[in-house]
Amino acid sequence: MTIQNLKSQNLILFEVISGSKSFGLNTPTSDTDIKGVYYLPKEQFYGLEYIPQISNETNDEVYYEIGRFVELLLKNNPNILEILASPEDCILYKHPLMEHLQLKDFLSKLCKDSFAGYAVTQIKKARGLNKKIVNPLPKEKKSLLDFCYVLEDYKTVSVLEFLTEKNLKQEQIGLVDLPNSKGMFAMFYDENKTIGYKGIIQKENSNEVSLSSIPKGEKPIGYLSCNQDGYSKYCKEYTEYWNWIEKRNEDRYNTNQQHGKNYDSKNMMHTIRLLQTAEQILSTGKLNIRVQNREELLDIKAGNKEYDDLLQMADNLIASIENHYQTSTLPERPNEHKAIQTLIEIREELYK
Repeated sequence: MTIQNLKSQNLILFEVISGSKSFGLNTPTSDTDIKGVYYLPKEQFYGLEYIPQISNETNDEVYYEIGRFVELLLKNNPNILEILASPEDCILYKHPLMEHLQLKDFLSKLCKDSFAGYAVTQIKKARGLNKKIVNPLPKEKKSLLDFCYVLEDYKTVSVLEFLTEKNLKQEQIGLVDLPNSKGMFAMFYDENKTIGYKGIIQKENSNEVSLSSIPKGEKPIGYLSCNQDGYSKYCKEYTEYWNWIEKRNEDRYNTNQQHGKNYDSKNMMHTIRLLQTAEQILSTGKLNIRVQNREELLDIKAGNKEYDDLLQMADNLIASIENHYQTSTLPERPNEHKAIQTLIEIREELYK
């Protein structure tokens, strides 16, 4: 099932322009994001082919099955509430049955955690980008040998330095576990390649050192420490970094580089917007996603604010949200029974 299938079979119930254009934060370079709601043909819905969500390859067009849409509304999912709150000029199509789903029936105190919690993940993403910008990783990947050290007197030296200084080859080294000592090994050397040691590692991308059988009477040439946990952490960070390099939005990255503040300014703009939205919901009991402070938010996106100042701004908003939460007249959570009954009525109408 594709989005084109949905449209060709007239299965769309709701379709809107979302994202920056619906928030009033679009600029000439902004993409057009489309979100929507659909229903499945009766046979698929009752059978084994239930599909809760369909998107295009770039994820800028996402459609939710009506049941999944209501499920997320009941959780006060920010993205889903914002779809239902779309301004009139952003609604491309609305089936009459969608009138049964009223925003006022779903807004609740759950917004405190759903919006603020999502905002915190945005802060983490901004910090994560900061780490990637400040600490770029070379394309040439390290091997486990870079995390191995040899004990010398009261210090350790890189095993690569040790091998170079002694004119030894790692492939001719045999390792044996030292009991009661994690990551510690005795090293032996096969000078004439007659014993058949397995080396410290057998392949460049090995994730663990190799152990060898050591003939009786052989003398160790030293003791090796392997930081395997450190290597595993490095591999994870290396993969994440180069995946990010491959997939990053170059215009957005260049903006972050130009303003030089070492954080993802677009993520931080959305962090503040989400927190301001949560504050609006809890203080007024309503949700208007078209922002009233466009210039302030675009100023944040442009990187004209210091990161610490933005974190303080976020802290102040969180404190305000907590205060409004205490006095809000919104229900603790949406009326699940009413929402399910509405969903059943919509389905009955669609399938009759």
